[in-house]
Amino acid sequence: MIRRSLPTVFALLFATPSFAAPAEQQTLFNFVSPTDVVQVTTQNANLPALTAELGADSEPLRRVTFNPSDNPSLRLTPQNGQWDWSQADVMSLRIQSAMDWALTLDVRIESSDGKTLTSRIALPAGPAQTLLVPLHATSPRAQGMRAGPPMPWTNNGQRLLLASTVEGELDASKVTAVSLSLSHPDAAQSILLGRFGVRTGDDTEQVLFTGIVDAYGQYSRGQWPEKVSSDAQLNAAAAKEKTQLQGWLAKRPKQDQFGGLLGGPEFEAKGFFRTEKRDDRWYLVTPEGHPFYSLGVNAVSTEHSATYVEGREAMFSALPKDGELLAAYYGNSNHHSDTGAAKGRNFDHGRWFDFYSANLQRTYSEQKCAEEATTPTAPVAAAVEDVITEQSPVAPEPAALAPAVAAKAAPCLTKSFDLERWTSHSLDRLQAWGFNTIGNWSEPALRDEKRVPYTVPLSISGDYKTISTGLDWWGGMPDPFDPRFAMATERAVAIAARDHRDDPWLLGFFADNELGWAGPGDDPKARYALAYGTLRLTTDVPAKRAFLKLLRDKYRNQQGLSKAWGIELAAWELMEDPGFEAPLPNPEHPAIEQDFQRFQRLFADTYFKTIADALNWHAPNHLLLGGRFAASTPEAVASCAQYCDVLSFNFYTREPQQGYDFAALRELDKPLLVAEFHFGSRDRGPFWGGVAEVYKEEERGPAYAHFLQRALAEPSIVGLHWFQYLDQPVTGRLLDGENGHLGLVGITDRPFQGFVEAVRKANLQVGKTLLAPPAKAPEATAALAKPAAAAKPVEKPAPAQPENNPEPQPAKP
Repeated sequence: MIRRSLPTVFALLFATPSFAAPAEQQTLFNFVSPTDVVQVTTQNANLPALTAELGADSEPLRRVTFNPSDNPSLRLTPQNGQWDWSQADVMSLRIQSAMDWALTLDVRIESSDGKTLTSRIALPAGPAQTLLVPLHATSPRAQGMRAGPPMPWTNNGQRLLLASTVEGELDASKVTAVSLSLSHPDAAQSILLGRFGVRTGDDTEQVLFTGIVDAYGQYSRGQWPEKVSSDAQLNAAAAKEKTQLQGWLAKRPKQDQFGGLLGGPEFEAKGFFRTEKRDDRWYLVTPEGHPFYSLGVNAVSTEHSATYVEGREAMFSALPKDGELLAAYYGNSNHHSDTGAAKGRNFDHGRWFDFYSANLQRTYSEQKCAEEATTPTAPVAAAVEDVITEQSPVAPEPAALAPAVAAKAAPCLTKSFDLERWTSHSLDRLQAWGFNTIGNWSEPALRDEKRVPYTVPLSISGDYKTISTGLDWWGGMPDPFDPRFAMATERAVAIAARDHRDDPWLLGFFADNELGWAGPGDDPKARYALAYGTLRLTTDVPAKRAFLKLLRDKYRNQQGLSKAWGIELAAWELMEDPGFEAPLPNPEHPAIEQDFQRFQRLFADTYFKTIADALNWHAPNHLLLGGRFAASTPEAVASCAQYCDVLSFNFYTREPQQGYDFAALRELDKPLLVAEFHFGSRDRGPFWGGVAEVYKEEERGPAYAHFLQRALAEPSIVGLHWFQYLDQPVTGRLLDGENGHLGLVGITDRPFQGFVEAVRKANLQVGKTLLAPPAKAPEATAALAKPAAAAKPVEKPAPAQPENNPEPQPAKP
């Protein structure tokens, strides 16, 4: 079989409207009636019965039990030689969870040359399905998105479980083994198995992704309470929500104009936001001198909802045609990059469509025309009058007027959505739901209204050198020793401060976002990835020269360094060579770790001091809110505490205390802002459950309330910012293909009612905690995530989550 590159395969796939012929199934083995053609072996697992049992649909299947151990497994090998699967497309296995919950199953396919394909499957409870594992590496990123459609999926009456993420490489002509395993089960877990084999001519992947998005940008095959099927639904929902918001806004607690809490401790009013510690609790203080707990929402914008359509038009069932009203929401961009966030992604440039803005057009421009129609001069009313006059002195039936009225009313209906209306409505929502801060990457028009305080990101970019730590999600670490970094910082701060220098509504500035301060993993090379990465570079990189100077000032020559590090360095110049690999820290030579720590602290000091100095010059009255750590090191956090007014972390954990060692943070004695957190699920359309995932929509509200409650119990935390306002597009946002159900609002601009009610209830309780008499600080809590963690917690399928797209990493605009 000719193996084409993935981009070529998918271009051909979506260019072909018809599907291939039915797949041909080759059964190699049946667990119900086993033969000698396949050898079955187990490790810490067993087949407890010699005969089959009936599955959920009365289908005969054979039980396999995995016992509690590190990696219990079942292995299938050919009785003689190897399998030639070179003409096949997928491996197939009839399978069912024998438990009342989902199981996370690891599948491994091996060839005789040592190559392997691996996939992690979330096997749901319920009836049997056919597991299909493609015989090549693939992932939803090859389709342009972070996660694929939910599994299992019923197609032509068959319940299918397609492994959408497969990693590795395989010689399909020399397959030697297939194994199934569970990772560290705490108790015995069982599955039921039937036919095992391969399929040729299988087009499941093609069918799976065809027509998955409807005219409103929603997942076409799912159903949920807020799903929209008509423009009339959009209009009716908007009118109903307007009434609800008016009632909620009338019940807001008493606050100063900036959202500061009244009836509590009083602080000196200094005209700008600031911080102050009182009675062992840190506070943000409003310009009017009242305590302020920042409850923010990130990405409150119409700018993050477009998705690429070029090359994968078959995914969309009803894109507008050129010349139609909604065709105004097409555009072109290019987001191709070499960052970790874009790794393995296809469909990252070309034509896109903005479903959210199109839905705003459907909802609000037509609603506005309907309101205008109540006056004699309204476009629609005038159109009706004109048509009646032109066609007949006797009023005809309304249906007969429709085409002519539409033509006459075109100026009304072709207006783009009203940004002013959207701005006012969005601010009403935020305030009615108990939020008081507009977070990063939000619409500038929101802050211009002077209703809600806001933050500004300092996005520093330039031609300065960078250092790779191996994480590099958004790119390499900026080299703060490079003079061009100082110039880029000065420029970014000057531009950001230009319109905000004297604005009392500005809460503060963030320094960049989620830089790769550490590498992925928990080993010393991840902890000290910045030091290792710097030493591997050439001496034209300023950071390496700074590191070498630090070492030379301490050791003077190679003999001193060799003794301290336990190496044989023949000449100092050898350290200047590209690719120099330092030894690992070890107890016999503690100087190695000490030197790495000294350099990483110097690096962080240079970085944060450069930003702080620029901000003190251009906007001395405003707060520097820290670096929004996702990956961090103790050196970077301590430096941030020294030079910034507030520490900021992006925590994607069940509670803040699981995101960092708060005992260490208390020693720094600095206020802390959770700049990002969220809880997502996969049952409202978008396929990804976010970095912190819960099983279903109904669990998001309680998860939010618990996180906020635990944050209020930590006296250093001064606020939380939810990521994000709006769900991401089903087929992935432009930036990196993220497609999560993370929002307060869906792609149709409808709020998720149960969730926003739970959020509002939790937010309105904040004042009771902050205004209560001071209590004794809680006991120090041990960290469940190490300070040097290289990224947000790795996403793994929840035990009860029927999806198979496990993949880590941060998520931001």
